[in-house]
Amino acid sequence: MSRFTRRQFLARSLSTAAAISLAPGVEAAAGQKRHRFRKRKINTLPTSRPQNMKLTLSHFELKTKRPFTISRGTTVVQSTLIVTLEQDGIRGYGESNNYPFYGCTLENMGQALESVRGHVESRRIGDPAELWRELDPKLSGNRFAQNALDQAAWDLWGKVCGQPVWKMWGLTLDNCPPSDYTIGIDPIETMVEKLKEMPGFPVYKVKLGTKHDLEIMQALRKATDAVFRIDANQAWSPEETIEKSHALKALGVEFLEQPMLREKWKDMEKVVRESALPVIADESCETEDDVARCDGLFHGVNVKLPKCGGMTPGKRMLEDARRRGLKTMVGCFTESSVGISATAQVLPLLDYADLDGILIIANDIATGVTIDRGRVIFPKENGTGVKMLK
Repeated sequence: MSRFTRRQFLARSLSTAAAISLAPGVEAAAGQKRHRFRKRKINTLPTSRPQNMKLTLSHFELKTKRPFTISRGTTVVQSTLIVTLEQDGIRGYGESNNYPFYGCTLENMGQALESVRGHVESRRIGDPAELWRELDPKLSGNRFAQNALDQAAWDLWGKVCGQPVWKMWGLTLDNCPPSDYTIGIDPIETMVEKLKEMPGFPVYKVKLGTKHDLEIMQALRKATDAVFRIDANQAWSPEETIEKSHALKALGVEFLEQPMLREKWKDMEKVVRESALPVIADESCETEDDVARCDGLFHGVNVKLPKCGGMTPGKRMLEDARRRGLKTMVGCFTESSVGISATAQVLPLLDYADLDGILIIANDIATGVTIDRGRVIFPKENGTGVKMLK
């Protein structure tokens, strides 16, 4: 019987195994191990391969802390659509409300976005302004749907590029205006309570359009020294606008927002001459062409991203208004932090800001921009700064 030292035995075993592994037609254990190794290596390839965008649509119900009333109705629950664009594990988010007043519902927004799903999911994220241009022929009939997709694209693009959107646009946060806080229509004592529940704001926007407008403002003036802005949501006549403007100026009101019906273009010539207060267009300024039409008939414009189709056209509208010497403002609906954070990206382009939608709801679904007594605070997140909670 031959005997081997441990070193000789190991050396001989290794040379035998090598010979077997090289022999044709032999399926030895070493060969099986190589096969398993190759299989594991192949399985890792798809995770490193770049992926196109994936589009997801989600619905949420936002509950208001109190019933929120304007001249045309009351909101206690606001349905909202969240668009998610995902690429390589990075997600961007956008939002638009269900808003039948503007002809946009969850159903038709979903239909509009499904019509462009193939285009969106066939590509990777690039300049969102270019994507907006490509899809405008199909989405221009539903600006709310277009807005939600555009917001998600900018959020994703910023996160991919590692910068907040406002910085990508070459803007700074050095001289941003504060946001107001909105007091909806209620019995006078309730409106005073609402104001006292949110103390410390430098500006309050008050919804009017009742038989007791001046009484409301007199009561609110006793409760604060802050600046007031008035939004009548098209409830006044031209004569009423001019008459009330003088009394409201004496009560410390800064401007009137859309006091008359959008269709009253001819009457605006008289109002803009005789009003004691500046008048800001809201419903009269929905899309890019409206900025030129408002020039000379209003002192400024309020741009709302869902109405114009997103951040891409909204920024252009504000830049156009500034070139024309019009005051600039953005507004919001009853939105979550998704929509408010997107709108906040244009804050450096504004004279006035109305971003308090997140303060009105009781169940925010995301984090992002926050508001502390009017001061708008941007998160450290890139893109529009949004993180979903649900």
